[in-house]
Amino acid sequence: MPRVPPRPDTQRDLTPVDGLAFREAVGRFATGVTVVTTVYDDTLHGMTANAFASVSLDPPLVLVCVDQSAGMHELLPRSRCFAVTVLESSQQQLSLFFASKRRPGGHDQFADVDWRPAPVTGSPVLQGGIAFVDCRVVEVHQGGDHSIFLGEVLDLGVLDAGGQPLLFFGGSYRTLHLSENSMD
Repeated sequence: MPRVPPRPDTQRDLTPVDGLAFREAVGRFATGVTVVTTVYDDTLHGMTANAFASVSLDPPLVLVCVDQSAGMHELLPRSRCFAVTVLESSQQQLSLFFASKRRPGGHDQFADVDWRPAPVTGSPVLQGGIAFVDCRVVEVHQGGDHSIFLGEVLDLGVLDAGGQPLLFFGGSYRTLHLSENSMD
């Protein structure tokens, strides 16, 4: 039986974790791919995010982590709302577009994107996705070089019940392949 190592001495300096090694290790956790959007004073903005998770059923809460250098980071505290569209496996190009720092800003970034306003907040919901949540920001927490925006879900919907999610794993986009023995 393996022996449990002693607890680390938090009083002494520990060797910092290598950033590349950290990225490689956590990159082995498969995530869904989403586009987070907001609207503030008629300004639309979107960004690709895979740091998205459900938090609570009662009340319904989700979180999204946003890099402090991202344009979205500046807008969310002002708009106090966001929508998250879960991307379908065929939407890799849309994910790449909203991840690009070279995309146009404001309404122009949505010029060639099929979207509709979320029912409550008016944040863009991207067509062709498999689900969406429409949220108001209820808390913001600091998390290193990111902020964690906690959102209360005000409305939601399944857009394509049979759609397959776009996944990200090991630094690459992936798709889900269901076997005949799946629990589906």
